[in-house]
Amino acid sequence: MKSGILRTIAGKLGIDKAIAYSSGARIFQALAGVVSIFFIAAFLTGDEQGYYYTFASILAIQIFFELGFTDIMTQYVAHEAAHLKLNGDLRYEGEERYRSRLTYLIHFCLKWYLVIAIAFFIVVNIVGFVFFSSYGTEGAEINWKMPWLLLSFSTSIKLLQSPFTAIFSGLGKVKEMMQISFYQQLVIPVSQWVLFACGLKLYVVGIGSMLGALIWFVFILRSELKDLFLNLFREKVTEKISYFKEIFPYQWRIAVSWISGYFIFQLFNPVLFATEGPVVAGQMGMTLNVMNAIQALVLSWQNTKVPAYSAWIEMKQYKQLDKVFNQTTRQVMLICSSLLAIMFAGVWFLRVTHMGFRDSELGSRFLDYVPMAILFIPYLVNQMVNSWAIYLRCHKQEPYLITSIAGGVLQCLSVFTVGKIFGLYGIVIGYATIAMVLFPVNYFIFKRKKHEWHQDGVSLAGN
Repeated sequence: MKSGILRTIAGKLGIDKAIAYSSGARIFQALAGVVSIFFIAAFLTGDEQGYYYTFASILAIQIFFELGFTDIMTQYVAHEAAHLKLNGDLRYEGEERYRSRLTYLIHFCLKWYLVIAIAFFIVVNIVGFVFFSSYGTEGAEINWKMPWLLLSFSTSIKLLQSPFTAIFSGLGKVKEMMQISFYQQLVIPVSQWVLFACGLKLYVVGIGSMLGALIWFVFILRSELKDLFLNLFREKVTEKISYFKEIFPYQWRIAVSWISGYFIFQLFNPVLFATEGPVVAGQMGMTLNVMNAIQALVLSWQNTKVPAYSAWIEMKQYKQLDKVFNQTTRQVMLICSSLLAIMFAGVWFLRVTHMGFRDSELGSRFLDYVPMAILFIPYLVNQMVNSWAIYLRCHKQEPYLITSIAGGVLQCLSVFTVGKIFGLYGIVIGYATIAMVLFPVNYFIFKRKKHEWHQDGVSLAGN
């Protein structure tokens, strides 16, 4: 009886096996994040917390190296694999043209990422050392150099792994990729707590990142995914995909959108670190960390459906596409709103109870109520826009190029002008205002492109 009720609830929320692993990992990540807050507050000073979160913002410059390739690889692989069938020997059967194009995609992708992973490691180390040496004067006694080197190295390894994950997801192995994420989210936080307790401070994040990469390798090598990949890799290439004709016209738009996203979402911590010090940057980082975990959790509802969306588009099954997308989007917005409300209540509880750990009051490590509530507005708005973007990008198009550029430029101007004058409040109010102004423009693009691209099939009208 109870299992039947649970299955009914899961069905209403659109929870399949892939989402179960993905959301399970995210839920555990959220719960582990709550525990991690205690450890960060207990074993890191306010200044060290600022370094801890600013590390991640600077490492996000990997966007400038990936140039959106990871995002589109899943879609391109899914489009080619839609014409093939996997047999019991883990080999794809079907027209040679599609097998060849799929194999060429894999060869090209691996060469691309080998080069950019090396380049990323060199550049990000230079950027990090220059930035923290220039603006970290208040925490000059903090040991950040070796932890930064370790973290940048482990991030380079994970960057090299990312095309494999994208390829497997495009082949329909979403559940397996979510399993890896699930295991990582189980093991990494616990190991970090132990490392914090051992006094390793900023080394914790780099060691945890290396452990995540190791878990990925072990899972792939011990599963059938290794043989599946090798069989594809060894296929004879008789027909290639023209990078400049088929991939680049789409990729550069995605790349510009990703780069714009960096300026929209990742500037807060470095700018606050440089202008208001590590403590305020740490508060922003702690707040955004929880909000980003919520965003990642709810977007798993959409991301796990990218191979299905891409396959339905390839076969022009627009009615099924829209039915699933509309239902999934409603679930995403409901869950996101609920979780943000729970987060606000949780911070309120920490503050009114003055809950602390090792002489550190936990509520003080977050932003105040007003700037935090203002941040909720663009996060909800962007959640809807992200769903539209996933839907449209599965058509191998990037219609949000102009609005992404506009958002990035406006955010830069806002952070470096209004933010400089009004500080934290200027940054969060500017962020919310820009998101609200661009929202109707993004909706218009979604409706127009959907109608334009689906004229050759039957599509549901309502959204």
